[in-house]
Amino acid sequence: MKMKKWFTTALALSLAATTVAPMTALADEEEDYVIKVGVICAMTGGSAVYGEGAQNAINMAVEEINASDSEYTIEILNNGNVADDAKDATEAVNAYNSLMAEDPEAIVGSFFSTPTLAMAELAADDGMLLLATGATNVNVTLTGDTIFRNCFIDPFQGEMAAQFASEQGYTSAYVIYAKDDDYSNGLKDAFVESAEALGIEIAGIAECTTTDTDFTAQATNAVASGADFVFYPCFLDTVPLLVQQVRDAGFEGAIMGGDGWDGADTTGYEDYFDNCYFTNHYSSEDTSEAVQNFVTKYTEAYGTDSLNACAALYYDAMYMLLQAAEDGGGSDTESLVAGMTEMEFSGVAGDIYLDENGDAIKPVVVNTYEDGQIKWLMTIEPAE
Repeated sequence: MKMKKWFTTALALSLAATTVAPMTALADEEEDYVIKVGVICAMTGGSAVYGEGAQNAINMAVEEINASDSEYTIEILNNGNVADDAKDATEAVNAYNSLMAEDPEAIVGSFFSTPTLAMAELAADDGMLLLATGATNVNVTLTGDTIFRNCFIDPFQGEMAAQFASEQGYTSAYVIYAKDDDYSNGLKDAFVESAEALGIEIAGIAECTTTDTDFTAQATNAVASGADFVFYPCFLDTVPLLVQQVRDAGFEGAIMGGDGWDGADTTGYEDYFDNCYFTNHYSSEDTSEAVQNFVTKYTEAYGTDSLNACAALYYDAMYMLLQAAEDGGGSDTESLVAGMTEMEFSGVAGDIYLDENGDAIKPVVVNTYEDGQIKWLMTIEPAE
């Protein structure tokens, strides 16, 4: 068990009254320096490549941490496996409750806003530390004081996408978003607000769903709108189809998305991805020592198919919990929350400062494509 308790009770016998008078029990707790962590991500479905990256990354990080000279070690619950949320709120709640039965000190995940929002409400009620890894919806950390994240939020990501469009000379944008997804809604709203503030005309906004595969109507309307920029803040599994259909409709301008594009399979679609871009949390082409050490070790062990930002963020999350224990003075949840509060951390996904809401203030990367392969284009630093 995490906490060992010794109870000492002295019983005094009064022979005259033949009564038992117990003394006050004294409880003490001993630190065992083991951080028990439950991890949640999508392990099945169209976004399973993220879960694969998360599992590989935590395996790598935990092995490093437990072999280091730190007095703390990390134990991953669920027999060392990432619990599956299938990118679904109900499944996320089930995964959360299953992990809570194992008495964790912290929960890490999810990578998606909709399941994370569902879990955040439970974590706030339970007083459980929840470290979200890719959930960029602004409301995630506003749920409670024990909720943190190591990714940027949608208002910043949307602002940076609009800033990029403006600086590249685009003047009119057509937005296509998934109405049934919190991430897509939040990023759409942030982009539209920032684009309009920068003088970019919003030529039209079209809806789709996360399971759509036919974007013919949206693509046709995007071309008819006269826009020179299409913004599609949706996840990787539908990205190739959207890009192909927009191009086939005759659109020649830029197409851009958010971090949900990371890991999209461009095989067979390579030519369609010219002049496409997306914001992200890190680039594997970053020359920093932290990034290159991570990339080299990950590639040697697991290849490159799941070497995505999700992997980098889950890897960093393990080291953030280690730092939280060291700074907070313990592996229990209360100490971890104290150590996480307004943390300054330097990791694979950049230098991070957790603000008063528990949100990560950090750089944003803009990636593009060459022959269908992701290429780093630029890194935008947050304003002071």
